[in-house]
Formats: sequence, C-alpha cells, structure tokens
Amino acid sequence: MGLRLALCAVLVPDYDPAICFFTETLGLDLLEDNDLDGGKRWVRVGHKTGGTEFLIARAVGDQRAAIGQQGGGRVWLFLHTDDFARDHAHFIAQGIEFEESPRHEPYGTVAVFRDPWGNRWDLIEPTRQ
Repeated sequence: MGLRLALCAVLVPDYDPAICFFTETLGLDLLEDNDLDGGKRWVRVGHKTGGTEFLIARAVGDQRAAIGQQGGGRVWLFLHTDDFARDHAHFIAQGIEFEESPRHEPYGTVAVFRDPWGNRWDLIEPTRQ
C-alpha cells in the first residue's frame, strides 16, 4: 500500500460549528465523532468514498492564536470540484464570500474563499487533460 496522506488537521474554536461548516456548507460526510479524555473529540470529515480527510481539532491554550492562520495568510487548502459553477453558486448561497471573481488559469478555473475562521481556500475545477 505504501504511504498516503490520510488526514489534515484544521484548528477551530469549537467542534460543532466546524462540523456544520464541513458537512452542511462544504458537503463532506461526518466520518467519525468520538469523545476522548479531557473534553477532546476525534472528529473526522471527508468523503465516504475515500480521499484525504480533515481532522477537526479544537484549539486549546496557545494554539488558539493559530486558528485561521495555519497557512500563514496563504491559500493552503485546495478543494477540487468537477463543476465549478455549481459549487461556486452553492457556496455563495451558503454565505461563503469569495475574495475574487472566478479566474481561468492553466491548471483550471479557480477562486479564493475564506472559511469561518479565516483559512484561505482555493475552489478549483482542474483543467481536463
């Protein structure tokens, strides 16, 4: 099998609003939500069919300063779609504000948005090759 990227942790202030954003707004599936010791939870969201998943991590202590800044102000999350127009319209209807109008790049159609915590994402429909 070899190695593969399985999870990417995203720091958030609280679990439940993040679960709502990832499942209702982005349309991902809640794959796991287990209570751990000390009020922590193991929360995974992604697609049931596979692929990289997100681990929703409630920030504590000094970690709170990194909420929304994990990418250092850069786009660091890249969400691929097979229908840019459909998902762009859905996200706007869900209240997501895009930083720019969609643009066409050699790698695909793309626009940058921020999640509720300030993380910058690219919504991309890759160019078919």
